[in-house]
Amino acid sequence: MAGWIKVHRDLLDKPIWVESTPEQKTILITLLMMVNHQKREWEWQGRPYNVEPGQVITSLDSIAQKSGKGISIQNIRTALKRFEKYGFLTNKSTNKSRLITIINWVAYQKNDDELTRELTGSQQARNRQLTPNKKDKEFKNDKKIKNNSFRKLDSYEEDSAPFQLSLRLLNNIKKNITGFKEPNLQKWSDDFHLMMKRDKRTFEQIVCLIDWCQKDSFWKSNILSPAKLRKQFDQLVLKSQSEKQTKEKNKSIQQFSVNRPSHWEEPKPLTNEEYSRMKKSEAELF
Repeated sequence: MAGWIKVHRDLLDKPIWVESTPEQKTILITLLMMVNHQKREWEWQGRPYNVEPGQVITSLDSIAQKSGKGISIQNIRTALKRFEKYGFLTNKSTNKSRLITIINWVAYQKNDDELTRELTGSQQARNRQLTPNKKDKEFKNDKKIKNNSFRKLDSYEEDSAPFQLSLRLLNNIKKNITGFKEPNLQKWSDDFHLMMKRDKRTFEQIVCLIDWCQKDSFWKSNILSPAKLRKQFDQLVLKSQSEKQTKEKNKSIQQFSVNRPSHWEEPKPLTNEEYSRMKKSEAELF
């Protein structure tokens, strides 16, 4: 295997080197030289496998052989377990082989030019983040304008749509609940304002739903504010549509039963004369 690898000097001060035996240090350097420096295709677990840089498919025997004299299989097993604990590599094994991956291999083995370009690119990216461009400012301004259109008003005139909806809901509730406490209609109007502006509900849709929910046996005791109406709006629409379809179906069935053809009416009992003629006809036929 041609080529070379980098070994950083700070490895000398790391526990994985300082606390290792001479055999383990030999195995560590051997593994660094065994892993691939570029992508290659190997067979792993009976299938083709793309081995990435920093990985190698090997065996304990192969590692021991490449590590040289005095390195046993047990030395290899102990070293691999120790290196895994330090987060230096990962080790996946099968009956015939094992996949070893050196963690952070690519970062350690990049050449100086690549590292310089990467650092420069990172710095430029940070500078771009710190310097907003014109489009960023325009986007923020547009977003601010959009949010302002949803802002609640300080007060609502009595003839405004939100205030009129508040009155309509209040009057409907009072028909169902005697002595209902007077609400803050300005606050209610805020909710109706958001319902129309942010939720895109039309005035007519809200009116219809107010009238419907205050006639429904269940919802009239549960929808006692525009905030609750807004929260349950979609569910109320589905419920009202379902009820309408049921009524139309029942109406259709009722009309069918009333207007069915006369020959579908219940047959009248036979008279004695009709019964005699029927028996006579049967005798002639059979």
